[in-house]
Amino acid sequence: MDLYRIILVDDEEEVRKSIIKKINWEEAGFQVVGDAENGQDALERIEALEPDVVLTDIRMPYMDGLTLAERIRQKYPSIKMVIFSGFDDFEYAKRAIKLNVIEYILKPVNVEELTAILKKIKNTLDEEIAQRRNVDLLRENYRRSLPIIREQFLSDLIRRRIPEQVAVLRLREYDIDILNAKKWVVAAVDVEQGEISKERGLSLHQERDLIPISVRQMILEMLDGYCRIALFTSSLETEQVMIAAIDEGGTQTGLINVLGDVCKEVKRVLEVPITVGIGHSCTSLEDIHSSYRSAIDALGYKAIVGTGGTIYINDVEPVNLGKLVWESRDEAELFAAVKFGPGEKIQQMAASIRERMERARVHASQYQIFMLSIMNSMIQIVQQYDLDVTEALGGENSYQERLNLGKMLKKEDFCEWLLQAALRVNQAMNRERESSMKHVIQEAKQYILENYPDPELSVEKLCRHLHMSPAYFSTMFKKETGQAYTAYLTEVRLNKAVELLNKTDDKTYVIAAKVGYQEQNYFSYVFKKKFGVSPSKYRGAK
Repeated sequence: MDLYRIILVDDEEEVRKSIIKKINWEEAGFQVVGDAENGQDALERIEALEPDVVLTDIRMPYMDGLTLAERIRQKYPSIKMVIFSGFDDFEYAKRAIKLNVIEYILKPVNVEELTAILKKIKNTLDEEIAQRRNVDLLRENYRRSLPIIREQFLSDLIRRRIPEQVAVLRLREYDIDILNAKKWVVAAVDVEQGEISKERGLSLHQERDLIPISVRQMILEMLDGYCRIALFTSSLETEQVMIAAIDEGGTQTGLINVLGDVCKEVKRVLEVPITVGIGHSCTSLEDIHSSYRSAIDALGYKAIVGTGGTIYINDVEPVNLGKLVWESRDEAELFAAVKFGPGEKIQQMAASIRERMERARVHASQYQIFMLSIMNSMIQIVQQYDLDVTEALGGENSYQERLNLGKMLKKEDFCEWLLQAALRVNQAMNRERESSMKHVIQEAKQYILENYPDPELSVEKLCRHLHMSPAYFSTMFKKETGQAYTAYLTEVRLNKAVELLNKTDDKTYVIAAKVGYQEQNYFSYVFKKKFGVSPSKYRGAK
């Protein structure tokens, strides 16, 4: 059986090594995947290592254990927290309980006591997973699903504009608790049907119809307390749709973070990946259908971004980018193929159009209208993304010839033109997207360079400036620069600190403040960690 992952956090290296050495982790059901000497380091390691449990001391420099627990509870609600402390302080214990810390242990840590606690936590994790995989329980949850009329109304709400008064009346009538929100956001959930795990042989995988029900339950559980949601099964483009009502105090960034954690937890528990497309927010119930449409568009970027996580529409399309309104399924499929690719899908699309034209037995004028409609759709795509029309559609002569109805009567020629034009437009859009991302990363670097003295310069603050979600930005930033955001910011700050040490007589605490560190001790710690000496010794060695 797979071992659960645990991280140990304590500012005393000897304590960490002692605990790691003394405990038989495998027997207790765990593997130590990393350790950290303070809360700041721990948060960076948690993002990379994805532990199931964090075992942390309370008293640590730079960020104590309770602050770390609070940050983890906000961003990674599924992680179990265990706190140990050398102080039998009731106030600490009381705060820990409020943060859902599952165990509070007094130092010195007793091997037998900690082993017993670890086994207890393992049993809790086992029971949670078993409960979520329990087929009989899932069947019962399925029988308790919302009434058909409620589901039908929610489907109508995301499909078309419903007047505000009507929407409010129906939401109250059906007891759907999403009224009076600051804003609404629609998320489309796509459950991937991957290979069955032969090693574990999950009974749940033998009845695949129950998997979406389990996903549904996990979403409801993990979002409970964060925001009010209406989650329902859709008969449209995706299996599950969620309308989130975000109240005062809640943020769209926070919702994206929690949904990202949901994706990870579903993969861990059910062994199936889910992808969540997140649409634009709206401040009116009448515009929920527009948020849904953008969520579906975000989901369409799976082929580019990848599956198994969240895809926020603002991350993959410019914030002010206008939207094409397609009035038929054919046009929507053409747009999706050209926009998202890959090349194989575009070829299938062109072949399908050619087959339809060959099967048709209609008047010549109808062929002309059909082909002109397709050309018009292609022109709209090209104009929407500000591409060169003649270049994208095959050169000036080729493009203009096809505006001649006589030329367009040759179906084979037209379909070959459509295929090549669609491939060119797709490639051009990919280049524009890559160029746009490079521009965003360059803008981020410039923003960091101009604002590094700000001690509150978090990735969240930067992403509010860029109109992007922190999770997507962090992934793209590391892909483009080879560094995590925190590491890059730290490097900029320390390089600036070196300049000040070389060129000024400023005290260490002054330099620390100038490069964005509120605490001189933490600045010295980070500086020594990178350069091997303290700032004062570095200056003395000049």
